[in-house]
Amino acid sequence: MPTYQLQNLTVRHLRAPSAPALQAINLTIEQGEQLALIGPSGAGKTTLLATLSLSHKPAEGSFHAFGADPWALGEAARHRLRAQLFLAPQTPPLPPRQRVVTAVLAARLPQWSVWRALASLFKPADPQAAWQALSRFNLGDKLYSRVDRLSGGERQRCGLARLLLSPAKALLVDEPLSALDPALSELTLTTLREEAAARDATLICSLHQVELALAHFPRIVALRNGSVEFDLPREQVTPQMIAALYQGESQGEPPAAGSGTPHEDDALAVKLGVGACL
Repeated sequence: MPTYQLQNLTVRHLRAPSAPALQAINLTIEQGEQLALIGPSGAGKTTLLATLSLSHKPAEGSFHAFGADPWALGEAARHRLRAQLFLAPQTPPLPPRQRVVTAVLAARLPQWSVWRALASLFKPADPQAAWQALSRFNLGDKLYSRVDRLSGGERQRCGLARLLLSPAKALLVDEPLSALDPALSELTLTTLREEAAARDATLICSLHQVELALAHFPRIVALRNGSVEFDLPREQVTPQMIAALYQGESQGEPPAAGSGTPHEDDALAVKLGVGACL
């Protein structure tokens, strides 16, 4: 069963309903597949991830996740379906005064009772698991640090450590490298791909760094102006296609590794990420 099936999907902007953010999207994404979303700023990458995480309701077309139409389900059933998804926004919504260990363990809140969740605020329920997740992103030494004392790149990796503790079967990651240097970027993508493969989870990652997308992901989906420009195996993506995709952005050149252009929908990603991560 595919993780996602989208047919002629149209999604409208929350703040400007008359303008489609995505239009005529046709995608089938199989369980366990790993793909990268690329495209210029404003292409619709964050909106597509928000739609896949059930944070946006499509305006038109057909949308199925794990074989079900989420918006035809009741609220309780849709909540159970959403628990199979994990959205990691570019700027993770981490409470600034919280300790890192507590922020990472928040990934397990959907599995815990209210009492266990409250108890973990005072005495972390499984600090060893949090440390192991952080260590995979070279962040184990920050286990008991406060979130507001982390750098931007450390906060990004802290948010991704949550993903490792989530039981989700679809991992949706928005611009995870924007604050990372090239070495950490390679480590981050390798860790995400290894984790997805180990649990047979679907991994969909939006990236501005085109060469890293081509190096790490077997399938490339390119968006421009809210539509799919191309959807191809990486071997079939040519330099000419990339140049045409980014024509008019940053003097016509796609971003390089480690350049990290901030996403225009970052504030929306933070808002949507709260529900997906907690």
